Amino acid sequence: MPAPERIPTGSVSAADALTLLTEGELTVRGQVREASNAVLYCTVSLDGTEAHCVWKPVAGERPLWDFPDGTLAQREVAAYELSEATGWGLVPPTVLREGPYGQGMAQLWVEADPAAELLALVDGPEPGDGWKAVGLAEVGEGRTALLVHADDPRLRRLAVLDAVINNGDRKGGHLLPTADGTLYAIDHGVTFNTDDKLRTLLWGWAGEPLTGEATEALTAVTGALAEGAPLATRLAQLLTAAEITALRGRVGALLRSGTHPEPSGEWPAIPWPPV
Repeated sequence: MPAPERIPTGSVSAADALTLLTEGELTVRGQVREASNAVLYCTVSLDGTEAHCVWKPVAGERPLWDFPDGTLAQREVAAYELSEATGWGLVPPTVLREGPYGQGMAQLWVEADPAAELLALVDGPEPGDGWKAVGLAEVGEGRTALLVHADDPRLRRLAVLDAVINNGDRKGGHLLPTADGTLYAIDHGVTFNTDDKLRTLLWGWAGEPLTGEATEALTAVTGALAEGAPLATRLAQLLTAAEITALRGRVGALLRSGTHPEPSGEWPAIPWPPV
């Protein structure tokens, strides 16, 4: 029997990736041990084609007191749906399905480019050309440095998406730039809360006007979230009615303000650890 053809991320259409993830056979190859919930490294195979993927079974999720409804896996899939609605393709193809240990989330594996630099620590009070300041960080021995992120349009799109999905945990390790210049973002289980939970490293544009493309994307999302629209129907299977109402409210608030959100000051605005 010939070996299956292995496909790298980016070489397959989103539709084909979704079919492979939904219908393919999942085989566990290992475990990502540093994760706080069960994260399994798998291959998924279908009709002679194989890809690597992440498998997060619901059975391996730890309960969260402030996210009593739904599952991390459902919110991961909802984040993918919103990413697709913007047209930016920031989240790897992600599906909800049955697999090892029951229902869970399967997501196409992304190999990050280790040479890409999106975050840095710099001495001095200014971020420098091509960078945006996040805030001061302790670097040991009583020293601090300025945490900065790249002034990158891909990150700026992600900052908008995070505001839409109310991401409570945007860390540096969740940013996966690839060798072909694509940026993917992962780990979206702590999202869509009805309360403002936005915690992120991408505060560099806080208070600045949204770009024209962001306004267009948010307008498209507004239409996609209308009652009876296909996206709204899919999200109703993943989120509560209150969460969807809050989601519509966040999109509307962004369009009315025309600016990137700013930290509320009511809780830590940056996740810990930041990476």
